[in-house]
Amino acid sequence: MSNIRVRLVIEGRVQGVWFRDSTRKEAISLGVCGWVKNRAEGSVEVLAEGPEDRVKKLVLWCRHGPPYAQVTWVHETQEEWEGQFSSFDIVFW
Repeated sequence: MSNIRVRLVIEGRVQGVWFRDSTRKEAISLGVCGWVKNRAEGSVEVLAEGPEDRVKKLVLWCRHGPPYAQVTWVHETQEEWEGQFSSFDIVFW
């Protein structure tokens, strides 16, 4: 299985509903590295790297998110694998 890198921008009711923390926990449980952050306009952005099958599971999870989220749209961009991360974190920049 090859490694992949995916960037997601998730729209809907995704801030103030534990989306970032829930995404971090899901990624860690799957063994995926990267980060998640809130964006100024109200969406959430995820950058995930890892084995293709595990990253795809995280992407599927992000399409609905935690119980109080209401995901209306997910923009997914495949990027070139970099192997840049050794953990999955919530970032604030």
